[in-house]
Amino acid sequence: MNKKLSKILTIIAGVIGLIGFYFFIRIVMEGDDVMKTDAALQNSILSPFISYSIILLVIVTAISVVFSLLNLFKNPEILKRTLIGVAFLAVLLVVAYSMASDGAVTDGLGKIIKDGEAGTVSKWVSTLINYSFYLGFIGLVMFLFDFVKSLVK
Repeated sequence: MNKKLSKILTIIAGVIGLIGFYFFIRIVMEGDDVMKTDAALQNSILSPFISYSIILLVIVTAISVVFSLLNLFKNPEILKRTLIGVAFLAVLLVVAYSMASDGAVTDGLGKIIKDGEAGTVSKWVSTLINYSFYLGFIGLVMFLFDFVKSLVK
């Protein structure tokens, strides 16, 4: 990275930090007791901070996605591996969906809980729970494989 771009990025990071520090100081100066009792004051101090945080999150996410996609399209080999990984995750999701139950959600006594009727929402919740288990199991197996491999070396 050249020096001019590095200086610009350092200045931008400094300005972002100073704005965040300004909001932090405003919150600390008001104190906890006043913030708990006065809703108008709470909105006037916290709302700009929350808006600023959301704007920063959106900007950083957009920049990350754009540069990741640019990097993928510049390197076809990495794009191929990424697409294979996404296809594997999609196949795993299809397996989790096919194995998921679409029955009603019940409590410990077997009674259907509020809004726990059988249907597509219940099926997707079960799918994502199963999907998480599958991914966790694969991660654990890969961790153990890598651990054993490092012990052998």
